[in-house]
Amino acid sequence: MSVSMRDLDPAFQGAGQKAGLEIWRIENLKPVAVPTSSYGTFFTGDSYVILKTTASKGGALRHDIHYWLGKDSSQDEAGVAAIKTIELDAALGGRAVQYRESQGHETEKFLSYFKPCIIPQEGGVASGFKHAEAEEHTTRLYVCQGRHVVRVKEVPFTRSTLTHDDVFILDTKSKIFQFNGSNSSIQERAKALEVLQYIKDNYHDGKCDVATVEDGRLMADADAGEFWAFFGGFAPLPRKTASDDDNTVNSQPPKLLCIVKGQAEPTESDSLTRELLDTNKCYILDCGLEVFIWMGRNTSLDERKSASAAAEELISCPDRLKSHIVRVIEGFETVMFRSKFDSWPQAPNVTVSEDGRGRVAALLKRQGVDVKGLLKVDPVKEEPEPHIDCTGRLQVWRVNGQEKILLQDSDQSKLYSGDCYVFLYSYPGEDREEHLVMTWIGKNSVEEERTSAISLASKIVESMKFIPTQARIYEGNEPIQFYSILQSFIVFKGGLSNGYKNYITEKEIPDDTYKEDGVALFRIQGSGPESMQAIQVDQVASSLNSSYCYILHDGPTVFTWLGSLTNSDDHELVERMLDLIKPELQTKPQKEGSESEQFWDLLGGKSEYPSQKIVRDAESDPRLFSCNLSKENLKVTEVYNFSQDDLMTEDIMVLNCHSEIFVWVGQQIDLKSRTKALTIGEKFLEHDFCMENLSREALIYVVMEGSEPPFFTRFFKWESAKSAMLGNSFQRRLTIMKNGGTPPLDRPKRRTSVSYGGRSGGAPEKAQRSRSVCATPDRVRVRGRSPAFNALAAAFEGPKDRNLSTPPPIVRKLYAKSLTPESAKLAPKSAVIAALSSSFEAFRPSKENFIPRSFKVNRESSKPETSNGRDSMGSIEEDMKEGEAEDDEGLPVYPYERLKIGSEDPVPDIDVTRREAYMSAEEFKEKLGMTKKDFYKVPKWKQNKLKMAIQLF
Repeated sequence: MSVSMRDLDPAFQGAGQKAGLEIWRIENLKPVAVPTSSYGTFFTGDSYVILKTTASKGGALRHDIHYWLGKDSSQDEAGVAAIKTIELDAALGGRAVQYRESQGHETEKFLSYFKPCIIPQEGGVASGFKHAEAEEHTTRLYVCQGRHVVRVKEVPFTRSTLTHDDVFILDTKSKIFQFNGSNSSIQERAKALEVLQYIKDNYHDGKCDVATVEDGRLMADADAGEFWAFFGGFAPLPRKTASDDDNTVNSQPPKLLCIVKGQAEPTESDSLTRELLDTNKCYILDCGLEVFIWMGRNTSLDERKSASAAAEELISCPDRLKSHIVRVIEGFETVMFRSKFDSWPQAPNVTVSEDGRGRVAALLKRQGVDVKGLLKVDPVKEEPEPHIDCTGRLQVWRVNGQEKILLQDSDQSKLYSGDCYVFLYSYPGEDREEHLVMTWIGKNSVEEERTSAISLASKIVESMKFIPTQARIYEGNEPIQFYSILQSFIVFKGGLSNGYKNYITEKEIPDDTYKEDGVALFRIQGSGPESMQAIQVDQVASSLNSSYCYILHDGPTVFTWLGSLTNSDDHELVERMLDLIKPELQTKPQKEGSESEQFWDLLGGKSEYPSQKIVRDAESDPRLFSCNLSKENLKVTEVYNFSQDDLMTEDIMVLNCHSEIFVWVGQQIDLKSRTKALTIGEKFLEHDFCMENLSREALIYVVMEGSEPPFFTRFFKWESAKSAMLGNSFQRRLTIMKNGGTPPLDRPKRRTSVSYGGRSGGAPEKAQRSRSVCATPDRVRVRGRSPAFNALAAAFEGPKDRNLSTPPPIVRKLYAKSLTPESAKLAPKSAVIAALSSSFEAFRPSKENFIPRSFKVNRESSKPETSNGRDSMGSIEEDMKEGEAEDDEGLPVYPYERLKIGSEDPVPDIDVTRREAYMSAEEFKEKLGMTKKDFYKVPKWKQNKLKMAIQLF
């Protein structure tokens, strides 16, 4: 489609050059830019064009264009907005998705730009209406609907408008009330609170009282009485009657219409396939509530405008309800559009021309406009980071049938492709010890042991109260966290488990399990000493690759092969991995192109091999989905422009990054649903809702709210205080609102574990954990240990002492009780070398190494109760008992009658999510039948149930 300068309105010059939002209002049938300060303010008598520009990880700019039509906007204004949207798309290269937004029926994507809500104002500039006088406040009633974005609509201020199913906000001159219908969801109530805060800030300058009223709870509630007084007193609410807004279009199969001379004509086809769409034509796909316009790449601007007019005429029929119109261009169809077809190729053969974008850019450049954004922004270059503390403690089990066998430290980095493994990694978190439970599934492992491995890992997670992050990893798809934790590992062919051995016996398959005295070929890969791997491949020439280095051995004969495209860093990795594979033998270096005959003979002769590096699926821009698994059917809803606040504690969410997905589980999710989190992730991959050809073997993480690891929180602007709050979403937001918009500082503390030395937040100077024998880049390769070296090392390597982040002498002195025989590991060579070096210097440990951060503190003296010896050990262990509640000393004590919900004399300014904490010990035991210590040991859901029974929840 050719684009000329006459098609580009002057108001759009320079638009879409950088990420962000741009808005124009139609004034006198022309687009006029709206000041940034007025974004989110819409008038019912006007029409608007909204451009959302997003920068992807690769640097390319993506555009979504919306045109919003107020309910009182004239047809001329609406028509101009529709046409200008097409022109703006053409100016941006003809790739944008275009949405028609009618007031009260906006898409969730559009509403997500203006969180928490939009409340259109009466009047309009172009229509000639007068704006409402701001100084005269009118009592208004709004209904709020939506779990992730809120649709706010003003409704008649009458009692009959209220229902049990929705949340309402009554905005009076001196007070704002939120009425929570008894059938409304917690998520809807929480989102409505954000609207209440918005109204308070924008219409009352933040200076008015607010109150929440619960449907059905009113007798002893002063706020409820005041609320019902506005409606003439309390009376039972009527049943909800059907209205136009409640009606939905009957489910109907999509109808494909072709635009011929400006008219929509039905196509004759029994099924919808991609082949029906001609690149020289425009089409309308009528799906009832949604109407799609598909524009071929070779269609003209006039043809696209006529297709838009035909769609407007289609939805304007008097017997038809409101419909969304979405316009898509060939090659850039949305997932929703493609899903309507019976078949759609994964990679349609479409040649995307840069002519449109390039021509407009050239025209603008001649006018002196910066056009960098019209083409492509510089890609964001991110060095991969593990986002995890690598100084922790590791335990590895090999799965054998229904059991797991604990591996010795020396075998933890030796994996077999025919086996499955379970990893438990414990590391210092922000304010406690964190845990990562990983299941590694070998490519050639048997199905029974794969299932067993996941089950065994899940049992570990359940035994630790679902606090650890769980990961399901397939061989070849390991994340950077896995590489960084192990630092160096080898993947051998074959397997050691009974399941694998039985399988090859039944199938009469030769046992190819690695033999040290046989012929074996290893591909060496990695990014440096802290992340390097040796992968055994078939010992044939076709397994070679010019982009890698290899180790080939036939018993005592060892070759190293250096690909022509490798560099000195790759060669260094070979030297380091030789220390693990063949540490005491001399090698025969081979450069690509000058190999010896003996080398080729071991590989069975020469043959062709590739030269390109093995490319793994890249991480894409994250997308967040709310998930609901019902009767094995998974339903997902995308949450657009998400933030941490969209992680609702009553939900299970999936964060899709293509190469890996995170299943986030809220604290309010019941136990049965928590156990299905991994299943939800697997079903998400299976259904491929984003239609991006997700691998069924993609990495899956299961993350529990309150224990989010840094490699998950990096996708958000994260506030740990929000994640640590208790209660449901509504209670949390109510607490934040009462505390002036910030989470309370006296939230329950997360206790620190001392399972591997009491390390809590990380010492000021962290000792880098290293499991590789080559700990430093400049280290000369060592072939074995001398007797003198072993004797010296024995002084620092205790068989039952393993702390990889603190010098061993300190560990034995302070934290002997924290190490169990099962979990104790030998110190790595890097720690030994560091210890040997320190033996020649005076050892003067710092105070931070001797005083754990988790000592109990006397509130009066603010000093540790104990300082050394056995007493200090006892204090640590007593303080860290699992499940122990926060010490409530210092909290004021109030009688139960003042703390319960609906009290006639309620206590002001308390944490409403923890009413029970303010009761005396005697009254606590009388009402709840147990002590506070025992109460806080029971599961959270049971605590809430007990509190609900006595009106404390």
